[in-house]
Amino acid sequence: MAISYKKLFKLMIDKDMKKKDLRTLTGVSYSTLLKMENGEYVSLDVLDRICRSLHCQLSDIAEVLPDACSDNETDSATK
Repeated sequence: MAISYKKLFKLMIDKDMKKKDLRTLTGVSYSTLLKMENGEYVSLDVLDRICRSLHCQLSDIAEVLPDACSDNETDSATK
């Protein structure tokens, strides 16, 4: 499974917030934000800090995306 942080960046747009503002508010590094832009792993601690700072839930900033190959394996197993 992959994680998408598009919801976070959409929320930032809605709040008229720049990445620099988020970094200042949460203490999250530039490299961590870059990882999030690329859909890479970030720790739950980072996600917790963002949620607490923005007063939101994890589901407001991240989304689990199913892998295409996982769907194929499930289909093969049911046949």
